[in-house]
Amino acid sequence: MPQGIIFFAHGSTVGSANEAVHAIAGQAAAQGRFPLYETAFLECAQPDLAAAVEALFARGASKILVVPYFLTLGIHLQRDLPRMVRDIEANHPGLEITVAPPLDGHPALPAILVERAKAALA
Repeated sequence: MPQGIIFFAHGSTVGSANEAVHAIAGQAAAQGRFPLYETAFLECAQPDLAAAVEALFARGASKILVVPYFLTLGIHLQRDLPRMVRDIEANHPGLEITVAPPLDGHPALPAILVERAKAALA
């Protein structure tokens, strides 16, 4: 069963911010060797989650992992994303969608903050 990956971000009215998410998603897909991937946005940009799922489903994915590109487990990940996943699964019997944790709590985050601070102080 082919596995699809969706890198899911908030979205912005600033086009370059959405382009940056697309670029990071492409790099992550290449590094992870994820041939079936899409980028999706909650709001302000396209595609939305449902459209990204449709694209992967059309390419043969029967299982999809949503990887949130969010720092913390805020209201969008606690309330909105589970509702969206339930709605999409209801329209696609047999399709399995799982959601990875947000970036918060990842052990690399403190090192990234230190690196950014040191670079700015230099």
